[in-house]
Amino acid sequence: MQHPIWFLCILIAGICLSCATSPKQGTPERAVPQSMVSEIPQGKVPELPPIPPIPEYIMGQGRTAPEKLASFLLASNPEAEASFVKDLAAIYVKEADMEGVNHDVAFAQMCLETGFLRYGNLVTPDMNNFCGLGSVGPGQPGEWFPDPQTGVRAQIQHLKGYATDAPLKQDLVDPRYRWVRYGSSPGIKGLAGTWSADQSYGDKIKNILERLYTFSFGEAS
Repeated sequence: MQHPIWFLCILIAGICLSCATSPKQGTPERAVPQSMVSEIPQGKVPELPPIPPIPEYIMGQGRTAPEKLASFLLASNPEAEASFVKDLAAIYVKEADMEGVNHDVAFAQMCLETGFLRYGNLVTPDMNNFCGLGSVGPGQPGEWFPDPQTGVRAQIQHLKGYATDAPLKQDLVDPRYRWVRYGSSPGIKGLAGTWSADQSYGDKIKNILERLYTFSFGEAS
């Protein structure tokens, strides 16, 4: 049977309309704006910032936040009193920065001298002596300080005395400061054989600094 011409025209028009409104296979129904395309990640994982280099000198700017200093010590000695450690870390940052001493170096030295606040040698916690100042043997356990801040300040002043001949910015509280040969040991390694008779003393401080930076700035931080 032959269809009328008008029927064929309607049929062809319907097919054309369907082709025009139906999405082509494999293409989106609506184009993504170019502004959105530029924001889509390209599959590259951002690199973590590198671990800072280990300090070589006593003077300088510390890099570790007080919260990280406290967490590092508590990870090494979970039995330490957390509130005291957090307060002590904040004191180290404040006192060291006042004198231009690297607070990471001073804190690492404290960790070495006190065994991460475990003590166990001549110095006891009630002495507030965090660096073994004046501790030379039986009968001479070391200096006593009235509170932790004074003890930390004395340590910072003693470190600054070894590092430079620049004057102190705060009132002197270190009773052994006058015995220091000012500016004789600007580097951490120079503390070996001067601050301590241990020839590996400087290396031990740097080893703790390496652990601190890995803990604070590494992938697991």
